Amino acid sequence: MAKTELEVRFTLPLDEVLLQHKVDAEHKAREAFVLELLRQGDISAGRAAQLLNISRWDLSDLMYETGISPFDDSLTTEALDAEVKSALKDFDGPTL
Repeated sequence: MAKTELEVRFTLPLDEVLLQHKVDAEHKAREAFVLELLRQGDISAGRAAQLLNISRWDLSDLMYETGISPFDDSLTTEALDAEVKSALKDFDGPTL
C-alpha cells in the first residue's frame, strides 16, 4: 500500500495571548482529524494510537469520550449470524 501524507495548513491572525494556545489547538486539530479517520474506518485503532503517540488503552478511553464504537457497526445481522455459525462449526470439529 502506498504511503500517502496529508498536510492541512491555514493562516489565522492571532494576538500574542492566543499564540500561547497554539500548541494545544494544533494538538486538538490533529486529534480530531485522526479520530474522524478512525470513525470512518479509514485507519485502524492501532494506527490511530500510533499517529496520536498514545497507548491503545488511552485511545480506548478517547474513543469512549468521543462516542466511537470499538466494534464494526457496519456488520449486518445476517453477516454476524454467518460468522457465529462458522465459529460454532469450527468448535464442533474433531479435537486432538
